[in-house]
Amino acid sequence: MTIYHEGSRQLQDRFDSRRIADRLEEVNVRETFTDYQRDLIDAAPMFWLATADADGFPDVSYKGGMPGFVRVVGPAELAFANYDGNGMYKSLGNVLVNPRVGLLFIRWTEGPRRIRVQGHASLHEDDALMEEWEGAQLVVRVQAQRIFLNCPRYLHRMELREHSSYAPRAGHTPPVPDWKLRPEYRDALPARDLAALDDPAKTTREE
Repeated sequence: MTIYHEGSRQLQDRFDSRRIADRLEEVNVRETFTDYQRDLIDAAPMFWLATADADGFPDVSYKGGMPGFVRVVGPAELAFANYDGNGMYKSLGNVLVNPRVGLLFIRWTEGPRRIRVQGHASLHEDDALMEEWEGAQLVVRVQAQRIFLNCPRYLHRMELREHSSYAPRAGHTPPVPDWKLRPEYRDALPARDLAALDDPAKTTREE
């Protein structure tokens, strides 16, 4: 079954790209991860997650952590740690009502590359990976159905200067983010955040 629908075909025919689109699908689209794709994903400190609600209204969020917080765990499966955020649960809430997801991985240096993954996601609170990911609230597993490289020509050359101090890791307690210190939010914070605010070592100012 092709990855293209009538809308894609209409524009491919308009711009004479149907032939190259078919060839790209034939050559690049896979149902399992290659060793190269596994290595790039396992080393990623970030990716973008696209979801949609039950009505199809889309959302996209940035997911970041220390390298290893997302990894390929099977021939066609990846998993990532979900950490404490703003408490809205827009992305994972969408997964509960519509498990179809898209993930975009970008490597900015050492030859810029992009990998796109489309599949079905599920949430797990008692996953064995919880023990390996310090600070994880949930483990999200994605059963991939389409995996493909994207043309990287428009990627700007960027470099990672340092990992976020908020990224959970063994032996490190992330500080409370600055926005949770603001008075308009304080009385609505979860109990765990209120407890953390009483510890001066866990409060900081964002730069």
